[in-house]
Order: sequence, then structure tokens, then C-alpha cells
Amino acid sequence: MAAARRAGRSASRLHITHERPPFKGGRLDDGHDVRGAGGKEKAMALADLAPVERNEEGIAAVLGILRQRFGERFQTGQAIREQHGHTTTYIPNQLPDGVAFVETTEEVSEIVRVCAEHTVPVIAFGVGSSLEGHVNAPGGGISIDMSRMNRVLAVNAEDLDCTVEAGVTREELNTYLRDTGLFFPIDPGANASLGGMASTRASGTNAVRYGTMRENVLSLTAVMPDGRIVKTGGRARKSSAGYDLTRLLVGSEGTLGIITALTLRLQGIPQAISGGVCPFPSLKTACEAVIQTIQLGIPVARIELVNTLGMQSINSYSKLDYPESPCLFIEFHGTDAGVQEQAEMFGEIADEFGGGPFRWTNVAEERAKLWKARHDAYWAGMALRPGCQNLTTDVCVPISRLAECIEETEIDIAETDLIAPIVGHVGDGNFHVMILVDPDDAEEIARAEGFVSRLNERALSMEGTCTGEHGIGQGKVKYLELEHGAGIDTMKAIKRAIDPLNIMNPGKLFALD
Repeated sequence: MAAARRAGRSASRLHITHERPPFKGGRLDDGHDVRGAGGKEKAMALADLAPVERNEEGIAAVLGILRQRFGERFQTGQAIREQHGHTTTYIPNQLPDGVAFVETTEEVSEIVRVCAEHTVPVIAFGVGSSLEGHVNAPGGGISIDMSRMNRVLAVNAEDLDCTVEAGVTREELNTYLRDTGLFFPIDPGANASLGGMASTRASGTNAVRYGTMRENVLSLTAVMPDGRIVKTGGRARKSSAGYDLTRLLVGSEGTLGIITALTLRLQGIPQAISGGVCPFPSLKTACEAVIQTIQLGIPVARIELVNTLGMQSINSYSKLDYPESPCLFIEFHGTDAGVQEQAEMFGEIADEFGGGPFRWTNVAEERAKLWKARHDAYWAGMALRPGCQNLTTDVCVPISRLAECIEETEIDIAETDLIAPIVGHVGDGNFHVMILVDPDDAEEIARAEGFVSRLNERALSMEGTCTGEHGIGQGKVKYLELEHGAGIDTMKAIKRAIDPLNIMNPGKLFALD
């Protein structure tokens, strides 16, 4: 009888409906709880969130199989399932039905094969730091927690590369590399897993010099939707052999396969590093200084923008006394003479645009304090409005349009009456807005979502992108369609060809018809 039920389901892929289910008593009618703290009903976010039809029979069968196979490493408790749904922004938490703590690529393959047989969704989970609902489970299913796959498999110092399992975080890798004279430069604000960073094509503060995950992943090992294990390449620095499967999977957000291991480019730790903070009279002048710095070819390693509200929150949260005006956080890598010259050249550019004084240092402890404050900007922003939730979004524009885009965005924030600090990796035209919203105020959420729509449309009108590093997930589905138009059909064709049952992180990137 069970076999007959499986046979009835296996021929059809999971279906994404196009209508939002009714909202009743703090729950979606599909069974997902969207209550706030203490069970208080909160306004529903993302009216266009595409729910995924649940396969109750298949889920029940898979839960039984995985519970017997993995024992204590397979959990179905409410709290742990909530932890593995989306919890870092205002997007409602949509729980998986079970969480498997895997230790090998073969175990991931085994789980995917079982889920494919029963047409049950599979969602990979790193540390849960993504910001667009990537780890939500709109159709339920199995969350595969990669945190125990945290081994550094090889370091090839002569070749400047390493191979790691997907659960290794960026901080863990750099701690491991510390005595080799090498480091991995991609540095998003969170201590994210490297598998998750590859899945969302992450970047961060060092991207202006070292690139993004796209440039720094040499090859991958991935489990495909039918459970097959695929290795996308070797350690060669270039290849003309066939389709570039590495780049196909990097940025696919777990919708085509689950990354289980990565071979990464490494960099030598610079002989000298200097960095500092430089205030400016306005966001426009700060952006103009960035543009000129890049155009003059000054090799900045990091150049980060924080607006006035962001600086106020950083000072309050981190107990610092930086100027409370738009500021650039800058870092230079190179030789002792080189970083001094670069810092002095930047100081001259800042002075030309009315900025300064540029306070810089090559003392490691002082630089660590500076960048700790910058990386804590998320928590500093949340502290501006205790009890709120955040809608954090990002866009990226050509650097020549950066000043215009940020200036218009700050005006829009004021006119919309929102509390929203701005930070950005402005050396490559990427900036973030953290909108602090009352989860119980439907009108405020509507204003915030309206602002996000205008921000994305503004970036696209300037030949930019709706996301520089956060990815699409659930939160930016409609903007992906605006950005790529008919190209979405090609993306859907790839998805259908590789994942015909639509079990790999369904409901993300786009809805399949």
C-alpha cells in the first residue's frame, strides 16, 4: 500500500501555488505559524510569498525512514525546527518537518535519494544567517544541517588553495590557516558557512579587491536532486572543459543541488595592513570620494560606507566615539611603504570632497576594533528599536551611479518615515538598508515593502541589480523577474531539467508554473 502511494506521487513534481493561503489566527492555512513572540499575532509579510503544496504522505514516510536511519541525529522537535526555518528578518518562519545532522557527503546523498523517492523537499542549512528566507521550508520537508561537516580536507600552500567541507565557517577556516601565512578573503558580516556563502554567491567587505565567491571557488562537490554525487572540477586555475558547472551551482541557492565540499582560492597575508575611519559632510561627498579612489586605481582592500544613523547606532552599541556623520571605513593591504602611500593619497581625496580628518592606523588591535564595530552594524541597528524586526535588503549599481542612488534612497527613507540605517560595500557599488519595523503594524510593513520596491526599481533603472550579495530567496522573487525578463524562462528550464520533481529548496528564486 505504501509502495502504491509512492508510485502515485513520484511521477509529479512538487507544485507551487500562486495564491497566498488565508491568514487565520496567527497561522497560514497551510499550517505554518507566523505568530510573534509570546504567540502574539503579527502582520503577514510578503503578500506575494509563493507557498508550496505539502506532500503529507511522502513527508510521513520520509520522517519514519530517517528517524530509523539517523537516530538522535534526526530531530523533529518544535524548537529545533523553528531554529532551522528563517529567523533573521521579518519574513515569517516556515518550519521543516525534520532536521538531519549529516557528517558525510554520502549521508547527504542518502537523504536526497529518500526524499526524491517520496517527492519531499530538501533544504540545506549552514548557520542560518541568510536574509531573504533561503532556509524556510514553505512546503515542509527535510532540513539538512551541514554544521558537522566542518573539516578542512586539504591545504595546498604552494598552489594557494584549500579544500573544505561545506559546514566550515569563514572564521574557522582563517583560524586554521593562521600559521600558514595564508587567508581566505571573502568576508560577509556574518560568520557564515562556506557552503552557504557559495550557494548565495556571497561577497563582503573585501570584495572590492579580492572578488566574490564566484571568483574564489575553484570547484565543488555537490549532491544532485537524484542523489548522485558530482565533482565539478579539479584545482587548475582555468579550464575550457565543458559546461562550467561550478558557476552554475555557485549562487543557485540550493535549488539545483546541495554543495558538500569546496576547493577555494587563498591569498597570502599582506606584509602590512593599514586602516581607518574618515567622516564626510554628506553621503554624496562620501560616494564621490569612493568613485575617485577607484577611478585613480588606488588598490583599496576594503572601503565601507555607513550613514549618519548607522554611525550613531555603532557608537552607542560598541561604546565608540567616531564622528556621527556619513563615514567611510577603509583598509589598505601591501608593503609598509605602499599602505602608507595609499592612506595618504586617500586622505588627499577625502580633503578634496570636504571629508576628514582621515584617522588611520597600522596597529592590529585598533584595526580589529574598527572592523568589529563595522561587522556588528547589524546588531547595532537592531538596538535602535528594541522589540522590532528588520527588513534588510541590498542592491548594487554601477559605481558611477552610486552617489545618486544612495542619495535618492536616503530621501525616500525620510519621506516614507522609516528608521533605516545604510551600510555598504561601496567600492563595488553595493549597499544595504536595514529597515526596522513593528511586526504588529501592518501599515508600517506596507510602507517598508513599498520602499523596498522603489529601491529595487531604482537600482534596476540605473542598470544595476536587485541584489549584490544577499541573493533572491523568497524576498526578491518579483525583482528577479523584473531584472531578467525572458531570461527567467531559461532559468526555469535549467531547474526543470536538473530537478524535475522540484524538491531542491522549492519556492525560492521563482515559482515554477
